[in-house]
Amino acid sequence: MIRHRNLKIGALLFSIFVLVLGVSGCSSSTETTYHQPKTLRIATQSSTESQIMGYMLKDLIEHDTNYKVKMVNNLGMPAQKDPKKATKTVDRLLKQRYDEIRYPSYGFADTYAFMVTQANAKKYNLTTVGDLKPVASQLTAGVDSSWMNRKGDGYNDFAKVYGFKFKRVYPMQIGLVYDAAEQGKMQVILGYSTDGRIRSYNLKILKDNLHFFPPYNCSLVVRGAIIRHDPHLKKVLHRLDGKISLSTMQELNYQADDELLEPATVAHRFLVKHHYFEGGDN
Repeated sequence: MIRHRNLKIGALLFSIFVLVLGVSGCSSSTETTYHQPKTLRIATQSSTESQIMGYMLKDLIEHDTNYKVKMVNNLGMPAQKDPKKATKTVDRLLKQRYDEIRYPSYGFADTYAFMVTQANAKKYNLTTVGDLKPVASQLTAGVDSSWMNRKGDGYNDFAKVYGFKFKRVYPMQIGLVYDAAEQGKMQVILGYSTDGRIRSYNLKILKDNLHFFPPYNCSLVVRGAIIRHDPHLKKVLHRLDGKISLSTMQELNYQADDELLEPATVAHRFLVKHHYFEGGDN
């Protein structure tokens, strides 16, 4: 797919077969006639953190280069659970099929995560998801509505892998599950590992000891052609490698979802706070 004078960069969570992005840019079948685009496209998912990371890239690119950036939101993808297989397969398919390169992880992964209050963790001696098995039949769980009927990593497959079901499961809007736990209406909830409300409610994430949920590591994918023709852009895009920890992403998400700041504002404040606009690499 060709789009005149534009190039798409994907800032997405990934697992297997998830970054099948449209190749765009003003180019022909040979790189000798490649025309450098003036505008780059950053494609993100609809999630808060994907948009925050996308806006961080936008700010860095527009500050450090002469490119203009256009945001493309609301992309999605399926999953493969084994981290090593997912990474290897994604890297191979991106290179072979699309001439796209996956950058190192930003430093965090966003996946489904079972959580409990600190009081319930102590009461039932819970550290891992497997620790729920002896008491699950006594507990109610509040879960993201979209998770119940998911194929591969939904409730039915979860019950088969872990060998237990809860007393009752309540599908809920994701924003309500944290309140339900905090108010004692649910003993267990299923949320997202980077959600800022985990910290604000002091919830305990239970370790997925059987590795049931896929490895949704957050990473950048960029078309190889532009990197080969613009080494400076390659350097700019590496500035966030490994710089965003799980706790940092939780805090950034909290600012957007709970304090109601725009993702673009959250992204810009992070870059200013950490001196990304003062010259040199962090």
